[in-house]
Amino acid sequence: MRILKTALFVSTLGVLVACGGRGGSGDRTIIQNKGSDTLVNVAQAWAEEYAKKNKDVAVAVTGGGSGTGIAALINGTVDIANASRKMKQKEIDLAKSRGIEPKEWVVGFDALAVYIHKNNPKTKYTIKELANIYGEGGPTEAWSDLAIEVPGCQSGKIVRISRQNNSGTYAYFRKTVLGKNDFKLGSNDLHGSKDVVDAVEKTPCAIGYSGLAYATDHVGVAEVAKDANSPYVKPTVQSAVDGTYPIARPLLMYTNGEPTGAVKVYLDWILSAEGQAIIKKKGYAPVR
Repeated sequence: MRILKTALFVSTLGVLVACGGRGGSGDRTIIQNKGSDTLVNVAQAWAEEYAKKNKDVAVAVTGGGSGTGIAALINGTVDIANASRKMKQKEIDLAKSRGIEPKEWVVGFDALAVYIHKNNPKTKYTIKELANIYGEGGPTEAWSDLAIEVPGCQSGKIVRISRQNNSGTYAYFRKTVLGKNDFKLGSNDLHGSKDVVDAVEKTPCAIGYSGLAYATDHVGVAEVAKDANSPYVKPTVQSAVDGTYPIARPLLMYTNGEPTGAVKVYLDWILSAEGQAIIKKKGYAPVR
């Protein structure tokens, strides 16, 4: 934990969440919390609510992607790393070589939604269909390959919206949908979860994937089936909890070993009924 004088904190996302009142003097404990863009909105909400409960602790929240948060944990510059994917073995090994012992905490669950334009008539996809759209060597390049025509999509070509490769969402989609395959070239790789949804909303030819919490009334959310013989399931909090949605995933926080002091108290609060009510309100499935 970092002890800093009361000040105005600024993050890459705008105003950093600084707990503990409107000013004054004295030292506060600063918990540095960094990582997943999927988790950043709820992480900020947790920090803001915690500010009302403990004015001696400030939680500094920044995004940047799961890989960025994990790298910061390995480098010893954060107290908590947010991730929408598990740490890779090579990351764990590197951390241990630097005296860091990663400890994993499941803080919620997310249904990784497939987004389509509101005018798109195809609202159901199998995992194989998604792999054929996104995967290297996949034969699906145009909406006509799926026997449909999308109003407003003049070219007829599928515009694939994806995430940058430091994103946990990117890594999880690749593992779950593409398996051992890689993404095909030519996708629009965006930095943030919200950016994906915004791009699909404005692009009739587009398809994209992002966290369910970023869904809006201006974009379509597809149902997904494990295979052609399985039921199509809509991504919801419930289908993420019960595992019926085939692209559901845990949302994680990592600490250096068993947390103590202010970090332990904060994590205990996140996993309490009060903290879990906040993640549910933000559109994710609680652990409880």
